[in-house]
Amino acid sequence: MANPELDIELDKFRELVGTALAEGGTQPLIKLTDEELAVLDPSALKDVVAPTPHLATLPEEKREWVLGTALRSLVSRGAVEVANIAELDAVLRSEGTGSNLTAEVDMRITPEVGMALTLRRTATRALAVEQQTSSGSVTAFVFVHSPELMLIEQVTGGGMHIFTLAGKARDAARIVQALVDPFGTADRDSKAQLLDASALTTDTVDKRLASVIDKALVVSQLITLADEPGALLTTYATDREVWVVNVDSPQAPTGITAQAVGERTLEERIVKLLTLPAA
Repeated sequence: MANPELDIELDKFRELVGTALAEGGTQPLIKLTDEELAVLDPSALKDVVAPTPHLATLPEEKREWVLGTALRSLVSRGAVEVANIAELDAVLRSEGTGSNLTAEVDMRITPEVGMALTLRRTATRALAVEQQTSSGSVTAFVFVHSPELMLIEQVTGGGMHIFTLAGKARDAARIVQALVDPFGTADRDSKAQLLDASALTTDTVDKRLASVIDKALVVSQLITLADEPGALLTTYATDREVWVVNVDSPQAPTGITAQAVGERTLEERIVKLLTLPAA
């Protein structure tokens, strides 16, 4: 059962942040590494969908050392303040003396860090984006709280998490669009083609689409994460054009269409994925 007091506080928090965004516009929030996020919110490693690609490659025996270094980095950057440094120092000095002295880290975080951690944990709807190129993959998540409040988290292959606050779905869509169409080749709309779910191979689809799939420099997948799954969008970007394959319902792949899209249509498709359903 939800805590009514917490719900009220969260709604007020969202309202205040949304109001600030309306006045100041979309803006960068903070950058954090995998390790820093693991220090700040360890349970989020399982509770939040965003990956930690660098941390995942580390053997268990190295993690404690890496997390300790991450804490030092957070303190030196002023992202967190350790309020009981003297107490922790006493514990360190007691090591090897037979003392059982222990202490929990009393960590105070900045408002920017607290905002990022809260918004990525409490969204009931998110857009997940995965971009694949010959260089590897980049992921992004747009955590949707209201039409006036969205948190964008871009995750690089090296484990850097770049957080941005967006006050409009269109602003968030443009950030996502830069991943989907990094060369800006979305040119013009073609007529939409209806595809057969049982025959989605390059041998059976339209020759133009098959050529785009073969020559794509960037392949991206966009899917809405919510209680009611949304459409699945797969995009193929070449050095000349961008095609979108849309599946209305991933659970029952019907209504599959493919279409070359222009810049404006691509943006509208992403905005639609970000739009909250009517209450």
